[in-house]
Amino acid sequence: MISFSCALALAAMAMPSMVQAKTVNVTSPDKHIAISLTDDNGRPEYQVQFNGKTVVNPSKLGLVFQQLGELGLDFNIKNVTNNSVDQTWQQPWGERENVRDHYNRIVATLSNGQVDFDIEFKAFNDGIGFRYLVPKQAGLANTPKLDITDELTEFVIPDPQHTTAWWIPGRGWNRYEYLYRTTSLDKIDRAHTPMTFRTADGVHLSIHEAALTDYAAMVLNQGRDGILRADLTPWSDGIRVKTQPGFSTPWRTIQIAKDAPGLLNSDLILNLNEPNKLGDVSWVQPGKYVGIWWGMHLTENTWGSGPKHGATTSETKRYMDFAAQYGFDGVLVEGWNEGWDGSWFDNGDVFSFTKAYPDFDMDAITEYGQSKHVRLIGHHETSGSVTNYRKQMSDAYDLYQKHGVTQVKTGYVADGGDIKRVDENGIVRHEWHDGQFMVNEYLHSVTEAAKRGISINTHEPIKDTGLRRTYPNWIAREGARGQEFNAWGNPPNTPEHTAILPYTRMLAGPMDFTPGIFNLAPEGLDAVNRVKTTLTKQLALYVVLYSPIQMAADLPRNYVQRLDAFQFIQDVPTDWSNSIALAGEVGDYVAFARKQRGAEDWYLGALTDEKPRKLSLKLDFLTTGKRYEAQIYRDGSKADWLTNPYDYVIETKTVTAKDTLDLSLAASGGTAIRFKAL
Repeated sequence: MISFSCALALAAMAMPSMVQAKTVNVTSPDKHIAISLTDDNGRPEYQVQFNGKTVVNPSKLGLVFQQLGELGLDFNIKNVTNNSVDQTWQQPWGERENVRDHYNRIVATLSNGQVDFDIEFKAFNDGIGFRYLVPKQAGLANTPKLDITDELTEFVIPDPQHTTAWWIPGRGWNRYEYLYRTTSLDKIDRAHTPMTFRTADGVHLSIHEAALTDYAAMVLNQGRDGILRADLTPWSDGIRVKTQPGFSTPWRTIQIAKDAPGLLNSDLILNLNEPNKLGDVSWVQPGKYVGIWWGMHLTENTWGSGPKHGATTSETKRYMDFAAQYGFDGVLVEGWNEGWDGSWFDNGDVFSFTKAYPDFDMDAITEYGQSKHVRLIGHHETSGSVTNYRKQMSDAYDLYQKHGVTQVKTGYVADGGDIKRVDENGIVRHEWHDGQFMVNEYLHSVTEAAKRGISINTHEPIKDTGLRRTYPNWIAREGARGQEFNAWGNPPNTPEHTAILPYTRMLAGPMDFTPGIFNLAPEGLDAVNRVKTTLTKQLALYVVLYSPIQMAADLPRNYVQRLDAFQFIQDVPTDWSNSIALAGEVGDYVAFARKQRGAEDWYLGALTDEKPRKLSLKLDFLTTGKRYEAQIYRDGSKADWLTNPYDYVIETKTVTAKDTLDLSLAASGGTAIRFKAL
């Protein structure tokens, strides 16, 4: 529903020359979400209700420019257009094949008599999105350059003392790689998005952004309790965004649901992105891989050259043999190129992206891989020296294209604020990973790769905002604490970490978490650095933490010792026709069911935090009338992540959509199930 009403700014006896205040209303198609936009206080403000209760109090809107001052103050709603859309589009790969895009929309033009700007709102059944548009116009004819110094967008949350938030620090030294904090909303400082919270009456919301291109990323800064303000990451010179008339901002998004699983079943972020711009992307192939990776984190191997060098021709061929034997389509190799010796972390200019170490023969390796039907997965670590990478990018991607490499993992290991670029005058500047410069730099690597039929998996990335819809070769990224922290992190990931990620980081899009560790405590169960899960929780991660590319991250020898459990990793696909969150609470537990694309099989993953848990899950997602063999990988009766993580049971039973499964999850445990259609 869309409505437009006018109310006198003052009482009925006000002077007739006074400007009338206007309020514009739009609701979601199911009427549960209602947005109001008003200029009643001499500036635009919006408010959001869910099921009749206010979930976002009146909140300011506006932008501040170096050239123009504030766009918002003393601006009034000039006119409004509206429309409704209900359509379905298809993902080339994803957590579901068909996505419904259903919303009501308004665009309000605001003016101060000299300059106009638009605010566009879309109301979906699963949340809202809004953005600013500053069109080209006569009033800006003499202003070819616009520098944004601030964004005034607010999210004013009622009752912050009794609202629970899950968040990580924004604009810190470790980028997005922090353990999540669980506090009342009034205790957050500056937080990255997605930031998820639960109100006192159980409503779940998550604030994020969609379609982040040519703009600075937004973190949330809290002023007075409950007033969250968009805080744009600046350039090295302090300007937030450098643009010109005719631009639009990313969408500011609020996903809204009556419970935690409702957030997981949202397509809001994808729906606010533009359709595929690359055309035929059949060359973008989801899949599973192994890699010369975990051994370096365990210090069994090194990235640099020497007697323990991991990226050798013989070692890569050994991994390719393992991949071919057990049905994996790729082998990631890190440390193959010159530059890993010495102080690469402090000086990424040492990297060459075309020169291999002498003990790595790319010609021989790729030829061997072709004979095994296993592809080499490329790797480029920049150490944040992006100008060095940009200079070599074309040659580097050409080299990979020549050798049939169709996926590349890129890395930008550097402290936050320490990206190194060299400007047009040869002066070194230091930027943030999530500033406008790097937003564009990451996308440049993706579009250059696409020209050569290469997909990109970005580590130390800019956060995901749904651009995989527009550029489907941006196949995955990191952007949170991954598995490697269990090898050397202090502390390693907590048992609740992967029970928080689905409701926070994963709302943004796929994550290359690298699950599947089978030797959970290489230095013993009492060691600080170990994987704080049971073995079957590692299996459940393949279903719970979505990515179209999944790594079997452990060393091959550890899989050979437990081939019965390894079977699930061999079987589980990475591309789905449908995904359904069945149950969960943020930070406590989660259960997902996903249907294999192009097949009738379903898979289920359920995991819990440090507390043992019993779940009763209806199987009504299965096709009615079909019988399935449930191949169940579950915690044993004595399983416990701390003392007995390897106690597991593999069993089968026949089930239908009418059945209910009762699951017993051990402390930091999990269950993984393949429902094989009979």
